[in-house]
Amino acid sequence: MSALQGNDFEDGNVLGGPFAEIFVHDLTVATGQCRFCGLDGPMAAVHVYTRAPGVVVRCPGCQEVLLRLVSTPRGLELDASGLSHLSWKL
Repeated sequence: MSALQGNDFEDGNVLGGPFAEIFVHDLTVATGQCRFCGLDGPMAAVHVYTRAPGVVVRCPGCQEVLLRLVSTPRGLELDASGLSHLSWKL
């Protein structure tokens, strides 16, 4: 596996666009916890990679994948297996 290079990512504020089709509440104001390193923080602080077939969201602490969103002929596919939890204050 190759190391991630430089700042090829955007901050979590870009999540409002592609994830608005799935979540009723704004994902950028949610709090999530990384399943790998336990970092608990705002989704607006995650690293978002959009230069792939889809959107890849990585933990800013350990760089493990938190979320993947891909549009396929069958529809949208979401993998959130890198998150222990995702929560919003309502």
